[in-house]
Parts: sequence; C-alpha cells; structure tokens
Amino acid sequence: MVERVPPPSAQPRSRLRILLASGAAAFAIAATSVVPGVPLGAAPQQAQAADSGRTTLTVAVAQSVDSLSPFLAQKLLSTSVSRLMYDFLTNYDPKDNHAVPGLATKWEPSADKLTWTYTIRPNSKWSDGQQATAEDAAWTFNKMMTDEGAAQANGSFVTNFKKVTAPSPTQLVIELKAPQATMAALDVPIVPKHVWEKVKDFSKFNNDTEFPVVGNGPFVLSDYKVDQYVKLKANKDFWRGAPKFDEVIFKTYKDQDAAVAALRKGEVSFVAGSPALTPAQAASLKGDKNIKVNEGPGRRFFALATNPGAQTKDGKKFGDGNKALLDQKVRQALFLSIDRKTIIDKVFQGHAVEGQGYIPPRFSAYQWQPSASQSLAYDPAKAGQLLDQAGYKLKGDQRVGKDGKPLDLRILCHATDPNDKAIGKYLKEWWGKLGIGLKVDCLDDVSVPWYAGEYDLAFDGWSVNPDPDFVLGIHTCAALPAKAKASASTDNFICDKSYDELYKKQLAEYDPAKRADIVGQMQSWLYDSGYMSVIAYPNAVEAYRTDQIKSIMTMPEAAGNIYGQDGYWSWWSAVPAAAGGDADSSGDSGSSTGLIIGIVVVVVVLAGGGFLLSKRRRTTADDRE
Repeated sequence: MVERVPPPSAQPRSRLRILLASGAAAFAIAATSVVPGVPLGAAPQQAQAADSGRTTLTVAVAQSVDSLSPFLAQKLLSTSVSRLMYDFLTNYDPKDNHAVPGLATKWEPSADKLTWTYTIRPNSKWSDGQQATAEDAAWTFNKMMTDEGAAQANGSFVTNFKKVTAPSPTQLVIELKAPQATMAALDVPIVPKHVWEKVKDFSKFNNDTEFPVVGNGPFVLSDYKVDQYVKLKANKDFWRGAPKFDEVIFKTYKDQDAAVAALRKGEVSFVAGSPALTPAQAASLKGDKNIKVNEGPGRRFFALATNPGAQTKDGKKFGDGNKALLDQKVRQALFLSIDRKTIIDKVFQGHAVEGQGYIPPRFSAYQWQPSASQSLAYDPAKAGQLLDQAGYKLKGDQRVGKDGKPLDLRILCHATDPNDKAIGKYLKEWWGKLGIGLKVDCLDDVSVPWYAGEYDLAFDGWSVNPDPDFVLGIHTCAALPAKAKASASTDNFICDKSYDELYKKQLAEYDPAKRADIVGQMQSWLYDSGYMSVIAYPNAVEAYRTDQIKSIMTMPEAAGNIYGQDGYWSWWSAVPAAAGGDADSSGDSGSSTGLIIGIVVVVVVLAGGGFLLSKRRRTTADDRE
C-alpha cells in the first residue's frame, strides 16, 4: 500500500508530502458534558452513545481522503484507513518490523524461490458474516494483475507474479516469474471477492457508496463525508481481538492551529499534524494538563521534486514543466543553493535530521550517504557556475536563457503545511540571489496539477516502509500513467533504463547485504540525477489527551510514531481512559512520550534461510504527502 505524504497528495502516493496549510478552522461541534474517550462537544447522538457506554477516539488530521478504495488510495490518511478496514497476508511486528502473521498464518517458498505457499487462517470473517478465504486473496491479486484500474496504487507488488491460485480455502499459491525478496511483505489489502466482483470500473469506484463497508480488519468503515470525516466502528470479531475503543473518527481540519485548539478543548482525542505538529505547537501543548506530546524519529522524508517532463508509459509527453529542468546542471544548481542546515534549524527547529539519501536513517539497513566528492552541499558559487555552463547567464539581476527568456519557476506547495510555506520563502530568497524567479503555488489539493504535469517543482515526501521496494518502485518506467493526466503510482515521471535494471536486481536479491548495496546504488543514481533532493527527515511530532486515551502503542514500541504506522497497532491497541479517572497513570501528561532527538536504528529482521521478509511503505507513503 502506498503511503504518500503528499504528492498529488500524499499526501499519495500517498503525493507531495502532506502539504496542506492555512485556512480557517474546519468544523465546530456543539458542547456537551465531558465523557472520557468521547470528544468534548460531541454531537447529541454521539453523546448519547457515550452515555450508553460507547467510547470514541477522534483523530484530527490535515489530509483529506483521495479514495477509500484500497486499489486507488495513495494518501497517507487513505492508506491508514485501509489498514484498519482490511487484513493483509502479513503484518509488521511493532517492536522490530519483522514479518508476522496476518490473514496468512505461515508462508513457505519452494527450493527455487519461484513458488510461495501461504496458509490462510480459518478464523477470519468478513463483517457480513462470510468466511475470508484464500479465494479472496487470489481474486484480489488476479484483479490487480489483469485490470489496470485495480493496479493503480499497489500494482508494483504483482508485476513479477506469473500465476495466483487458491487450491483450497486455506491455501494460497503464488508463482513468480523471477525470485522476489518481498514475498513476506506484500503490502496489499485483501478484499472480499463476493463484494468487489460486482465493481465494474475499478479506476473510478471509491468504495464510498454503501455503509457499512464489508471488511475483516480491526475496524469497519461505517460513514464518510468528503473533506469532513471518516468513521469506523470496532470489529468485535477481529481474529487478533477486538479494539478497546468502539469507534475511531478521522476528522479533517484545514487549519492546523484550529486542530491544536480542538485538542486543547477536548473536542478531539489526538492531533497528527500536517504531517507533524510545528515546534511552536508542540511546545505550547507540553505544559497543558491531560495532554501528552509524542515525538520519535520519523519514517518519512521531506524533499523537493522537479518535473523532468511528464510522460505516459508509451512515451507521450504532456504537461507544461519548464524545459530548463531537463538539464541536469540546472537541477543540481537549484539543490546546491539550498542551505539544509538553515532549514533544519529555523523551520524544523531541530525536530528533524538533515536529508541525504532517499531512505530515512530510521531504516539503518538501507541508509545511504553521498561521498564527499559527490555531495551537493550548500555552494551558491558553484550553483552559479553550473547555470552559466547550462547557458543561463546573468543579465542584470536575472538569469536569462539563450532564447532571451528569464528563468522563472513554479513550485507546488501544500496549503495546509506550514513548513512548505516557510521553506518556500527561503527558496525564493536563495534562488532569487542566483537570478531565478520563483512562484510558490500553495493549494489545498496539489494532485490535480501534479498528475497533469503542470508544475516545475513540488514539495514532496513519502512514508517509507521497513522494506524500501515500494518507494523505489515509484521511480520506474512501469509506474508511469497509461494515459496523460491519469492517476498513477509514479512520483514525478522518472523513467530510466539503468535505474530500472537496478530495481529489478534488488527485487530478486535475497542476500540482505547484497540487496542493501544495490539499494544504495539506486539512491546514488537518484541523488546524482538531480530529479529530487531530500531536504530533511522530520521527526514524528503528535499529541493526544490522556483523559481520553489511557495508553496507545507507538511503532517502534521503544520510541516511534502513532499516526501513519506500518500497521494498525496504534488504534487497535488504544485504551480509553477510565470513566472519571485522571489523565494518565504515569502522571506526566505534559511531558513527551518516547521523545527522541535523533534516529532509532530499526533492525531489519531476516527469516527463512536469510530471506529479507520485512518490507516497504506510502504511502507509501507518507503513503505522497
């Protein structure tokens, strides 16, 4: 599953990072008496339900949903909801990310690694009472293999599949064209065949026409209003055990300050930020009674992406990206004139690590850094030289091309992300000193111009999985859209044969050290190309009310994030505060839980004769942002 943190945000694949900002508070709620686990001011029907013993956990989010179909969802919020609605074959252990049973209780490869057999658990039922079987999984994968509309979000997982069958209700068999190191990390939601086989057009069906939506995850989607909320009720029959909260609501706020204010008033239980709280917001909350701020090393990166020329899979060009960015020298000049240290210090105020490679340091097995000679460190003088070499000379205070036109660029910005706006001001200043004009276009939904290829640069970001396959795959030629302006899993239209060959090699490599080396080569290629520049790895900074949530699991458990996990652990594990009880039993409600200034090394667990079994993502994704 993709978890972008905006792009066509997810945001998004899940897609530029969760780029959203400004605007007024989203919606208000009428005030009522305080009931633990239920927002202050809950609607009358909510309050009545609470009085009868029902508990509700309300999560304030900055993103809106792009689709509730697991075949289309790319934004971090959307993929997070899919994780709650549907089970996957395997899941990630919240302690160390190794593969653990999900819908499948075990999985075994053949001697040649070309056939994988999964045992499907007999105690998983769909919310309409029907049994979940291997046939549902086989149908899900086969639909993705044969219907382009069903492969938009997670099609990269099945491109190497040769045949998928279900010999019995509890046995799933996947035959591969070549070895694939990610078979214990197929991040694909399994859907009920008897429901989805009625869908006629997977490219347009958003799974939001009838409620409740049939699923077999820890929660059941019960209601949805565009740009307002997503409601899910607890699945009391979930095989791992029922969630402790009866209902989870993701409520959209276009103004992050309004979301923070709602948390302070008790109108919401949790604030995720967009995608993180700003340093000022976090600092203001740490002194509040019954509020706990959680901070840990993030699983996403914050980057700038260029438009290298939007194109379809068959090579048809579209969009209006500035042709100057087709020149590698121009792209590298832009990145040489970015002072990352200033951004970390002034914008993130230390709540981030300076960016280098494509994979966040949290996933240490795949961490990569450029060599000293390769590094595009802050060097405005060198940037100017590259622009001169590219034919963009200074004429007065402007860079002018050989055609006599000034070099003016546009950058897509998520209107709800304060960091986008702040960094946009710095870029305008730094690039202005080089003679380059910059227009910062802050939009509520950047996906429209992004998919249309109508941009020059964009603030980008993805939530990365323990296995990097998915976020590496979004830069392959196979990820390009079939039609111009259509949704696709591509991040920013990159297509290069040498990169594609490296991608295929890492996918087929079972030796963890050798695979990590290939992944490093891929990151080196992306770095040198100048198509995108990783600026920072932001910490996950979020907050919740301890008088509504007694305890909740982070991932990793030692010190990690709550929102946007590689799984459903947080919302499934959350325990409501006892009625009439005081906040948090630890007594440090104003302090930071799992606060880590730095990076946690996550062990990538190897299983089955050295096979790398843990895997990617989204957003995937941040799931774009």
